[in-house]
Amino acid sequence: MSEPNVVKTYGVEVERLAQTHYRATNPAGASLEFGAGEGLLSPVELLLAAVAGCTAVDVDVVTSRRGEPSTFRITAEGDRVNEAGASRLSDVRLAFDVAFPDTPEGRQAQAMVGRLVQVSHDKDCTVSRTVERPTNVTFKV
Repeated sequence: MSEPNVVKTYGVEVERLAQTHYRATNPAGASLEFGAGEGLLSPVELLLAAVAGCTAVDVDVVTSRRGEPSTFRITAEGDRVNEAGASRLSDVRLAFDVAFPDTPEGRQAQAMVGRLVQVSHDKDCTVSRTVERPTNVTFKV
């Protein structure tokens, strides 16, 4: 198997706003607050949102060319497990609730959803493919 080619580098900067309250900002200036507290998404929930959001974008880009969805929701869940004192997520599950109007264009878009979800999983979604494969994570202080 050949080595993968780096085609783009992604990055965010995380800044502490208060105890357990943070803001992630990308180079374009878009930001999202998260942390451990009331009204904030936790880092684990952000990971689940990223997995769901990646496939959401893949499906939405193609289907919305045919018609505007009447429903577009993805529920993402994962089980926190403990392995020898270390925790991680296991068995991440996505449930898609995507529907289009009963028009020729809507029916065409609806018929594509299952295949697009599969292609996203197998090829296009960087996030879920990263989660499913061993990925090096390094920390530098």
